[in-house]
Amino acid sequence: GDVYKRQVLLCRNEEGYRNLSYLVSMAYVEGFYGRPRVDMELLRAHSEGLVALSACLGGEIPRRLMAGDYQGALAHALEMRDIFGDDSYYLEIQDHGIDQQKAVNAGIFRLHAETGIPLVATNDAHYLTRQDAAIQDVLMCIQMGKTVEDPNRMRFETQEFYLKSEQEMAALFPDWPEALENTAKIAADCNVDFQFCLLYTSDA
Repeated sequence: GDVYKRQVLLCRNEEGYRNLSYLVSMAYVEGFYGRPRVDMELLRAHSEGLVALSACLGGEIPRRLMAGDYQGALAHALEMRDIFGDDSYYLEIQDHGIDQQKAVNAGIFRLHAETGIPLVATNDAHYLTRQDAAIQDVLMCIQMGKTVEDPNRMRFETQEFYLKSEQEMAALFPDWPEALENTAKIAADCNVDFQFCLLYTSDA
């Protein structure tokens, strides 16, 4: 069957929000096959106002690197930069204490050195604090109809998937301060004001 790859898209402005909304809608209407999907042609046509990140281990580039396909990862990175532009595509580095991630990061650093595509330090957050990892584990068991004693159940490999502070992220990547600077830069660049309307109805 198809392997679904993850892609992170962030809205820089209102145009980006409109494009992301359209992409999500089309993913369900025309691209749905088990899960919503967007192809590269659609992404290219609606990339304005968006910032793209290469994503976690489930992303296209990490998957290719884990498969030993560096040239494929390179080709995809260059295509994504071509679609989004020099200032709107970033290679993610992460460290959740997973061995595969260290190998992928080595490939990401090589891609960065060879292409100049900027790095951004990120951390998947599935719960708020490290202490919440146990609660998340129980919730996953409930969702999957499993017990915590089941050795074959789905679970996170580590307890590092929480919202880390700037200091914690800096400690993970002491040799790459620019990756943390880019995290802040992207956050500052993404400004979308949402206008909410309240609809009042009369009982009369």
